[in-house]
Amino acid sequence: MKTLYIVRHAKSSWDHAGLTDFERPLNTRGQHDAPMMGTVLKDLGARPELIRCSAANRALTTARFLAESLAYPPESIDIDASLYGAGPLEILSVVHNLPEDVQEVMLVGHNPTMHMVANRMGGFQADNLPTCGIVCIDFNVESWEEVTVSPGTIRYYEYPKKQH
Repeated sequence: MKTLYIVRHAKSSWDHAGLTDFERPLNTRGQHDAPMMGTVLKDLGARPELIRCSAANRALTTARFLAESLAYPPESIDIDASLYGAGPLEILSVVHNLPEDVQEVMLVGHNPTMHMVANRMGGFQADNLPTCGIVCIDFNVESWEEVTVSPGTIRYYEYPKKQH
């Protein structure tokens, strides 16, 4: 069994006109939601052995907050520049090339791609994956290369407003 956590970065700020999209930080809500969602994941028993993240500031900051809550060393986050701007097929390629010795992987990226990936890989039915939304999908496979766009099984779907 392989488990994939599909995560959209937390809410980002548009207040800094001089920053590129890539550089945008989390806003106050995002700085609150990311650690809260890390606690939710911890309580659900999430144990990612690998966290792979877009290189964009808002995604990396989200991944660091989640990692801290999950006792995953933030310095061990695998920053993957290809996740910024990637489409679903590029994400599938990333999944196919994951190390076979890890069973649980968290991917932190951006919409609309993360929503589309959750939909295609897990049969995710929501209209949108909200900021800091997390879809946990189990695949009954032995190798990451066996993961396809056909649905695995959604174990859970969590997002910040569900916690209030």
